Amino acid sequence: MIETVLRSEDLPVADRFAWWRERTSQTLTPTEITSDHADDFRACFRLLDLGAAQVSVLSYPSLRSRRTSALVRRSDPGLYHLALTLRGRQSISRCRRDASVAVGDLLLYDSSHPSDASAFPDDGGAVEGIVVNVPRTAIPLPAAKVDRLLGAPLPGDSGMGALLSQFLIRLAPESDSCRPQDAIRLGGLTVDLITAFLAHHTDTEDSVSPESRRQALLAGIHSFIERNLADPQLSPGAVAASHHISVRYLHRLFQPQGVTVSAWIRQRRLERCRRDLADPQLSDQPIGFLAARWGYVHASEFTRAFRRAYGIPPSTYRQEVLHSRQCTDRQLRASGGPGDLMPR
Repeated sequence: MIETVLRSEDLPVADRFAWWRERTSQTLTPTEITSDHADDFRACFRLLDLGAAQVSVLSYPSLRSRRTSALVRRSDPGLYHLALTLRGRQSISRCRRDASVAVGDLLLYDSSHPSDASAFPDDGGAVEGIVVNVPRTAIPLPAAKVDRLLGAPLPGDSGMGALLSQFLIRLAPESDSCRPQDAIRLGGLTVDLITAFLAHHTDTEDSVSPESRRQALLAGIHSFIERNLADPQLSPGAVAASHHISVRYLHRLFQPQGVTVSAWIRQRRLERCRRDLADPQLSDQPIGFLAARWGYVHASEFTRAFRRAYGIPPSTYRQEVLHSRQCTDRQLRASGGPGDLMPR
């Protein structure tokens, strides 16, 4: 996966705001940006290039962004932008429609129409959000119907909106564990989920291809499994019942992944346990307690599963990774560098 992480603090203070304007114009859409914090603009920009879609994770202070008619005439890349607000509040004016966007809302806008947007933190901190760029031509829905959604907040906490939001939130922090060849698959899945989400809100589900529906269903199943890993009763039968499909069809959905449903649940549980074992803030918690957090009723069962997956007992893994962290921190402190390079 092609990933770019940039922070304004890495630049001289005088260059930070100009850098932000140039970066967002290149990766999102050219706009006129103003801010009360232009003298010392503290922001972070993370770009995931997934081929079919680009995902930007943004953190920045209050600002105003205007996509003027002149900018539209000068250059229109033909993009839909789908934004998820994670922190702060935003407002947008487009085609004489004013809207307020709260945390958890999804907002669709595009590069082909003028707009005027403002963003403000709620607590004096930063505004945070995720923006996905998708070519208008990549959405196989009637453009006239999709365009009716432009500039109107859409719920991100229920139905397809919740599924899409959870997918985007999980995608950003876990991208560093993905291989470069995963980018194409994730880009296609991102477009499929956005298509299914927009189709739901435009009553155009019949326009969605069977493959896109299958991908959206599989993404929903993955999300369900992730939310219920702590439940010892989580099983293929429970997953199938919650999605109103047969267990046989559920297994067919998982066949292209080369892993069974039960094996996928086991892998995800072990990965969550592995992360907890490597977390120094949880170093005083018994291993059995951490295992129980992720659905393992018996500590002995967890120990056997962990050893099969990683080649060593969980207690040995915890000792090694925490000792390695302590040694690294001591070396960095001695050299005057940052003291937190916790492996994730």
